[in-house]
Amino acid sequence: MADKFAIFGNPVEHSMSPKMHNCAFIELGINSVYYKILLEDGTKLKELFLEEGLKGANITVPHKEAAYSACDKLDDFAKKVGAVNTIVKKDGLLYGYNTDAPGFLKSIEKFDNIKSILILGAGGTVQSTSDILRDAGYDITILNRSQSRLDYFDKKGFKTYTHDSFNPDKYDLIVNMTSAGLSDLNYPAPKEILEQILPDAKAIVDIIYGKDTPFLKLAKEYNLPTVDGKEMLLQQGVLAFDYFTNHTQDLEKAEAIMREALYY
Repeated sequence: MADKFAIFGNPVEHSMSPKMHNCAFIELGINSVYYKILLEDGTKLKELFLEEGLKGANITVPHKEAAYSACDKLDDFAKKVGAVNTIVKKDGLLYGYNTDAPGFLKSIEKFDNIKSILILGAGGTVQSTSDILRDAGYDITILNRSQSRLDYFDKKGFKTYTHDSFNPDKYDLIVNMTSAGLSDLNYPAPKEILEQILPDAKAIVDIIYGKDTPFLKLAKEYNLPTVDGKEMLLQQGVLAFDYFTNHTQDLEKAEAIMREALYY
């Protein structure tokens, strides 16, 4: 019987993770299947995981903090950042990992001369990536609609602003880590703020993939290099696949298969 894996999220219908993982399972001769599960209530994650008889799962917005709470064991990095996007069941226990942050770090290596980064949003993805980016030497600022989610980052010594308190600076890279534009036509911050900061940017990243979001369209009006979330999706997916297969596979081969599934 095939091992079962899934991705939990809301929305989740757009996810390309099943295509990536299923192609890798098939090509590498692994008897496993990966599918989507729409999860509206994050507190039901563990219950549903066990009901489905899953061996592992990925978790996308807005449930990464709920996934953290659902796990019995956490690796050191997931514990540090308070967010989980990969769960593996071992010996009856749920182990939580975070592959978002190293995946994102790898995805922005292509940009030269990036020192300062403005992150739009303050959810689970930001919790993980802000730490790893700061550790890698980037100067990080976080801009979010409301203050409540920023308290976590304030305590960790990050420079933070709400939309109302924002005092713009020059940022080399501006990254949307909100879900704005995923299933609506919203910007991740007020348009007047974006129009203040985009002219000085060197590049733009939107972690949403598979569509030209309003944020990316606006960036293109300023002739800025733009990247959507596909490369981050790929890189975090390869790392998750490594956990799913208990570090038994050739990751270069897995990445090549998953890249082809995602881009072609």
